[in-house]
Amino acid sequence: MIEDLVSGFSSWIWDWPLLVLLIGGGLFFLFQSRFTPFLHFGHALNVLRGKYDDDKDEGEISHFQALSSAVAATVGMGNISGVAIAIVTGGPGAIFWMWITAFIGMATKFYTCTLAVMFRDNDEEGNTLSGPMYVITEGLGKKWKPLAAFFAIAGLVGTLPAFSANQLTQAIVDVFVYDEKMIDDAKLYIGIVVAILTAIVIFGGLKRIANVASRLVPFMVILYFLSVIYILYVQSEFVPEMFKLIFTDAFSGKAAAGGVLGYLILTAVKRAAFSNEAGIGTAPMMHGNAKTDEPVREGLVAMLGPAIDTILVCTLTALAILSTGVWKTGAENGISLTLKAFDHAIPFGIGS
Repeated sequence: MIEDLVSGFSSWIWDWPLLVLLIGGGLFFLFQSRFTPFLHFGHALNVLRGKYDDDKDEGEISHFQALSSAVAATVGMGNISGVAIAIVTGGPGAIFWMWITAFIGMATKFYTCTLAVMFRDNDEEGNTLSGPMYVITEGLGKKWKPLAAFFAIAGLVGTLPAFSANQLTQAIVDVFVYDEKMIDDAKLYIGIVVAILTAIVIFGGLKRIANVASRLVPFMVILYFLSVIYILYVQSEFVPEMFKLIFTDAFSGKAAAGGVLGYLILTAVKRAAFSNEAGIGTAPMMHGNAKTDEPVREGLVAMLGPAIDTILVCTLTALAILSTGVWKTGAENGISLTLKAFDHAIPFGIGS
């Protein structure tokens, strides 16, 4: 009974209420601020590269480490498999609506992460404590503590890496395991190795997480960027057509007439939320630990997150899948479809 209740609530909230909360909230921030955060991209980049860093400021990690840690949670399975799922379920037009959601989400990221720095706290040992639960209790007052507790519990469950671990395991199995009899054992061993490596990083505390992320994320993004650029070079004759398809499919008369345009938009919002995390609440936990005495600075840095993981990485993934034509097969989903696109364009099995 409890399982049915939780499942029913999850299905309900992860539908149109999600669209209203994420898009409606983001639009409110955009118009209330008169698009002001978007006028300061240059300043955001200066903050990110450490121009205003001061070791005496409160906090535990640098602006770059905070952004890397937040992006590390989204660049990867959320961008690679999530885009494939969006295209399969919503069509190429879903990518356009992911862009719109990311643009709106940048405003949400700016405000939520600014608040995370404004209302952070410290424990008895002087460690920084931050996140929406502290924004709720410190910003709204102690009477809202039950809501903060609810967020903490829901967030704990929601951040369990089941999806990421599953997609990572599937990717490794697709590439390296050829004997079907070995698949189950391989998944078990891969899961054990992933759990051990994750534990080594997590139990090292916030600074180890930030250090690993700040080293891994730039390499990860650059390698992926170069790989997709090669695919787009090989498939260059199809790229303009695929860009056109994204826009035409987003406003397809067929989709509108069939009553599925709303479903397409909802699919895109779901995938964009999973991709850039804007409005979900985990990014403020990392950005709230940044060394700064100017909350707005960290908000500007956080705003770059959706631009990197959705507008850049998701677009690259989408173009790779669309230009290679693998999305038309409909035979595979998630990470397997993306791997198929890479394998199609990059020879000798290097792509996968």
